[in-house]
Amino acid sequence: MKKPHHAKEILDAFERHWGNECRPSPELKHEDPLDGLMLTLLSQNTNDKNRDKAFEKLKIEYPRWDLVAEAPLEKVIDLIRVAGLGETKATRMKQILVVLKEKFGNYSINDLQNWKAVEARDFLVSLPGVGVKTAACVLVFDLDMPAFPVDTHVARISRRLGWVPEKMAPDKIQEYLESTLPPKRFRGAHLNIIEHGRGVCSARKPDCKNCYAEKWCEFSKSLDG
Repeated sequence: MKKPHHAKEILDAFERHWGNECRPSPELKHEDPLDGLMLTLLSQNTNDKNRDKAFEKLKIEYPRWDLVAEAPLEKVIDLIRVAGLGETKATRMKQILVVLKEKFGNYSINDLQNWKAVEARDFLVSLPGVGVKTAACVLVFDLDMPAFPVDTHVARISRRLGWVPEKMAPDKIQEYLESTLPPKRFRGAHLNIIEHGRGVCSARKPDCKNCYAEKWCEFSKSLDG
């Protein structure tokens, strides 16, 4: 498969300015990988602030996942309501806990750390409400396995750089990046691109003149034309 054009130069430029590849990310790794999975589930269709509020309220009330499994559904819905889609997310949480108990005998995904990455990914996406991006976040941040989550920033910048077609779906972008970029760069490059998307290459007003990848960017060239 053809690699994204100037991928090394672009990733190197992002790294020089954002520095996430050479920096550990302890704040993104959870002592219990299941915390990471449930937090990522809560993050769907909401912002980080509301996600964190919902997770904190849930953990204060029920500090262990076996307690969440035993809790009344309505109570869980109420605790995570601030993150939106409370009924859907609470139902999926409890469904996931049932699956884990049946599969592993406890409320944990620690065993996945001993699996092959592809097997761990397949299992995660088989869980209720867990899509490709959610699984990738858990893999790369909580299980130390190679994955390249594609959020709105990664998708937008991959398209603007001309790495992927404009209408390529995020899951297909992830598949492409994972098959062409060096796995050792996945986590840091993912974080660098997100920072770049927030700080420079925004959706509405990209600051192309101050972009570290301007000379390789197809979007920037189209503006000049």
